[in-house]
Amino acid sequence: MLLASRLLRSQLFRFVIILVLVFSHVENGNAGLTSTFVRTQWPAADIPLDNKVFAIPKGYNAPQQVHITQGDYDGKAVIISWVTPDEPGSSTVKYGTSEKSYDFSAEGTVTNYTFYKYKSGYIHHCLVDGLEYDSKYYYKVGEGDSSRDFWFQTPPKIDPDASYTFGIIGDLGQTYNSLSTLEHYMKSGGQSVLFAGDLSYADRYQYDDVGTRWDSWGRLVEQSAAYQPWIWSAGNHEIEYMPEMDEVLPFKSFLHRFVTPYTASKSTNPLWYAIRRASAHIIVLSSYSPFVKYTPQWMWLREELTRVNREKTPWLIVVMHVPIYNSNAAHYMEGESMRAVFESWFVRSKVDFIFAGHVHAYERSYRISNLHFNVSTGDRYPVPDKSAPVYLTVGDGGNQEGLAGRFFDPQPDYSAFREASYGHSTLEIRNRTHAFYHWNRNDDGKPVTTDSVIFHNQYWANNLRRRRHLKAREHASH
Repeated sequence: MLLASRLLRSQLFRFVIILVLVFSHVENGNAGLTSTFVRTQWPAADIPLDNKVFAIPKGYNAPQQVHITQGDYDGKAVIISWVTPDEPGSSTVKYGTSEKSYDFSAEGTVTNYTFYKYKSGYIHHCLVDGLEYDSKYYYKVGEGDSSRDFWFQTPPKIDPDASYTFGIIGDLGQTYNSLSTLEHYMKSGGQSVLFAGDLSYADRYQYDDVGTRWDSWGRLVEQSAAYQPWIWSAGNHEIEYMPEMDEVLPFKSFLHRFVTPYTASKSTNPLWYAIRRASAHIIVLSSYSPFVKYTPQWMWLREELTRVNREKTPWLIVVMHVPIYNSNAAHYMEGESMRAVFESWFVRSKVDFIFAGHVHAYERSYRISNLHFNVSTGDRYPVPDKSAPVYLTVGDGGNQEGLAGRFFDPQPDYSAFREASYGHSTLEIRNRTHAFYHWNRNDDGKPVTTDSVIFHNQYWANNLRRRRHLKAREHASH
């Protein structure tokens, strides 16, 4: 019995040591992993338009493509958007805190646009503000028998220990793989999506089919986006520069269909903005808008970083489309110009995470920086940096262009984990000091948690270390 007890204690000790070694390399390690998993089930082809996932709601002029996003800086408002296909109809949202009982109403606006010979439906956007934190609201859009009912949950009040779970999706598209990602995310417990750009991939089509595929994508994502905020960022597939069709206005479809609360963060452009939600301060940047010194985006970000208060929102998150660090042959080094401009700000501000898409694969970096390289001189290689963000590429939503399977070999020291598979991520913020991060692979139709990490908050981890150091010095002086 004594021998068995000693053996058990020995095994437990070895297990604890292994855990310590594993987690000591989680954020600043130097042993990366390249997964060899190969996804083979579904082809990278868009779902046919007659599939039930694109079904048009029944009833004359019934609202469709319903989606919501945060409507203010602090999470007490939403912007509700929808499309009516036949006529403008009402832009009123009726809402309340009891199901089927709508005590309040808000009036929105309506617009439409043309793209080549396609004419959009009537696109409604309605700001619903003055909401209570941590409350469930029911809402109705449309008129008469064609009206439709939905609900959403507001976030907890701004607080450093507010727990909250974000989903992270990028480069989604509208294939069967896209549908798999969406369905798996909806079972994940995520409360709001941080979307890293490239929505519908409608620009892969021509003429009237471009607008038609925007409509189908809006109906596809409604099953999630009508019930929780999706925080939008734009990618290259939203640019839609098509001079052969006399369409040369960048982001035309995107900006008509998807609004952002950019004025709440003093931005002058809906493509870059910031929000605060629960214990997170989220900054959305535009990879395809000017960002060099003295441009509007550069000026805005410089000012926004001064407004970040880590005592209230300790988790600082940046969302963009083009990854700054990427060891895949696809889009390699495309983020280098933005790195040269903003990386020193990210490190100085101790940004926790930078989420990007664009590369159709998954990759997570260690905390690294390359501050000493200025394109023409200095050390060209990233080095470990405890003040730097973790860079996460999540362009693996499932679009029709397929996976980017050519990673550089050997795996760079800055790359912690990488795999060319479809999936989504979740970031579960527990309190001011810890967050659980998961990347979930769509494993032949099943969600599989493949990369899991416990992260320590950049701001509070440094504070705790500083306080322990001061206490140790005080103790030593006595």
